[in-house]
Amino acid sequence: MSLLEWLVLFVVAGVAGTIAQAVVGWSRGGCLASIGVGLVGALIGLAIARATGLPELVPLQIDGRTFPLVWSILGSILLVLLLAAATRAMNRRTVT
Repeated sequence: MSLLEWLVLFVVAGVAGTIAQAVVGWSRGGCLASIGVGLVGALIGLAIARATGLPELVPLQIDGRTFPLVWSILGSILLVLLLAAATRAMNRRTVT
C-alpha cells in the first residue's frame, strides 16, 4: 500500500472510531485513539459478520482491499461500550 492509501485507511478508521465514541458518549484520547478504536472495531465487526454469515454492508475499496465501514462502526461501538464499562468498574473500585 502506498502512503496515500494508508492515510485514507487511517482517516476512515478515525471516522468510524469517532462515530462510535459519539454514539456511546464516552471518549478517552484524541485522534489517535479514534483511529485505534476504528481499526480494532473493524476487526471485531468483521469477525462477528463472518461468524454469523452476514454480508459486508457499505464496503470501501482501498488498494484492492475491502474495508467494512458499517461493521467497523458496529464493532467500534461494541469496543467502546466494553471500554466504558471497564473504566467505570475500575473507577468504582478505586473510589470506595
